[in-house]
Amino acid sequence: MIRVSDLHKAFGRKVVLDGIDFALERGESLVVIGGSGTGKSVLLKCLLGLERPDRGAIEIAGLTRPRPHELAAHVGMLFQGSALFDSLPVWQNVAFRLLRGPARMGKAQARAQADEKLARVGLESAVGDLFPAELSGGMQKRVGLARAIAGDPPILFVDEPTAGLDPIMAAVINALIREIVTEMGATAITITHDMRTLNDVADRVAMLHEGRFYWQGTAAEALSTDDPVMQQFTQGRTTGPIPTLR
Repeated sequence: MIRVSDLHKAFGRKVVLDGIDFALERGESLVVIGGSGTGKSVLLKCLLGLERPDRGAIEIAGLTRPRPHELAAHVGMLFQGSALFDSLPVWQNVAFRLLRGPARMGKAQARAQADEKLARVGLESAVGDLFPAELSGGMQKRVGLARAIAGDPPILFVDEPTAGLDPIMAAVINALIREIVTEMGATAITITHDMRTLNDVADRVAMLHEGRFYWQGTAAEALSTDDPVMQQFTQGRTTGPIPTLR
């Protein structure tokens, strides 16, 4: 479903991605970890077609170097800050892609689809009539997830799903992501700093370090490896091969 070969991206003299290679089969869930500023968001933007790489090949759902509008029918995105439209009621946020584009639905059908996805993330239909400002952070994250799965896209991108959430709600969101990925058979890429998300969501883990996927393996292997770079990151150590500001 996703294949990336020799991906490079630099901004001026700052090399961010320096030869990324990986492939994901249908239904696999990859969690990408790495320190702040290591290029995780740049990688995601390249995959979404929002940044053009300097070199390398990207293939998503059979599309080669697709543009954002070409990916719309294939990809759902859960943003770090939920990124809901303040001026739209919740149901229209969830049904945003369904109300626009070539496969545009009528309002009644789109509302029914939105209610179905809200129910899937544990929210009542009445929530659909509220505006994002009336929701808690956890509810906003659930609405963002409902929007990401509207239209049942085969690929999901998830950016820091537990950011700003308390531990209980973070566990709820992680469980929902894992359940939905399994039910839909979706291929998923999740970016996170949260080791709980790594443990709950990942089939595979990749660590982005010095512009490359420095390490890849299962979630269990990620948390038990004796690799010093992985240990420093997963255990939150201030000393080790990863430099820290002092």
